[in-house]
Amino acid sequence: MTTEPRPTAEAPRVAIVTGGSRGIGRESVRRLAADGWSVVVNYAGSAKEAEAAVAEAADAGGRAIAVRADVADEKAVATLFDVAEEEFDGVDAVVHAAGRMYLAPVADVDLDALDALHRTNIRGTFVVAREAARRVRAGGAILLFSTSAIGLAFPNYAPYVASKGAVEAITLILAREMRGRDVTVNAVAPGPTATALFLDGKDEETVARLASQPPLERLGTPADIAEVVAFLASPRGHWVNGQVVRANGGIV
Repeated sequence: MTTEPRPTAEAPRVAIVTGGSRGIGRESVRRLAADGWSVVVNYAGSAKEAEAAVAEAADAGGRAIAVRADVADEKAVATLFDVAEEEFDGVDAVVHAAGRMYLAPVADVDLDALDALHRTNIRGTFVVAREAARRVRAGGAILLFSTSAIGLAFPNYAPYVASKGAVEAITLILAREMRGRDVTVNAVAPGPTATALFLDGKDEETVARLASQPPLERLGTPADIAEVVAFLASPRGHWVNGQVVRANGGIV
């Protein structure tokens, strides 16, 4: 499904948003579209949710298409970028919001589940970042996703946090490897945010306890994080480079 762009004085900037059918990725699609971006909504599973994200982008004033791809599959990701270039003539930002969560005490870690987590969160980040590093146009941005849980040391989070620690290392090194390309590389590290990924498996008491920890005394929302994404992806945020932005309401 493709939507028509709103009239602009110049060609709109183009973003690929992985994991764009749900949660923070989906809200980032809508927010970028509101700024006039053309967006490629990548998804892994639900075509219905991806098409809903495309419709929301149209309602917000942008243009969007949905493309299915496993972020850990290098051929599928190359095709994802090919489609973006064929449809919109190039790529100015990549927002790599796709990811999965697996929680368990270290003593009880299921190694198959750990491998699946790392395939998406680490290999998938390398695959997407590698393609982005080759194709994002000058003046563009690469945004990866970490987590503020890295600094919070929550029990059971070792598998997930370990994978996001790798993302932060990739971010800092890739930013330096892009010297001379005029492309920024940053990571967004949300704190507890009211998404299905975060809320799944947590009881009301746990959610309330986590919501009370930031000085702002609430969970983050996908819209909170999407505002950070929109800033870092835009020319307004282009002087921010090689950083991990902990968007968490002040939780420490």
